[in-house]
Amino acid sequence: MTLKSLILAMALALVGFATPASAFSGGNFPACDAPQVLSYIQKRFHWTDRVLLKRGLAIESIERAHQNRSRYGDQYWSIPRLYCHGTAHMNDGRKRQIWWLIEGGQGFAGLRDNLEFCISGLDPLKVHGSWCRSVR
Repeated sequence: MTLKSLILAMALALVGFATPASAFSGGNFPACDAPQVLSYIQKRFHWTDRVLLKRGLAIESIERAHQNRSRYGDQYWSIPRLYCHGTAHMNDGRKRQIWWLIEGGQGFAGLRDNLEFCISGLDPLKVHGSWCRSVR
């Protein structure tokens, strides 16, 4: 065994002891109301609106964030999911319903968590189905 392959094997073994989300920073979403979850949603919506929608909207705050339901992995359903709901206060003075879904291990190459969100009335392309159905 060469030194290069030995180092690679040791690195993979060390990553195997940690959860995939904690092995890489920025993708560990523990709960619906966690500060990093709400901050991630706000930043990603701001980018999406600035680059794609171009409406000048931003999320000022998210209140009443709570978990609707969950699905934890088992031998048949191996992707743990948290379905969340809250109220988004927008910079135009309106309050809108927001839903988000946290999927464990579904980030880039399965190495971190994935978070998808949808704001009622602000999904013109129906990416998440009608009335944000896929993340409810």
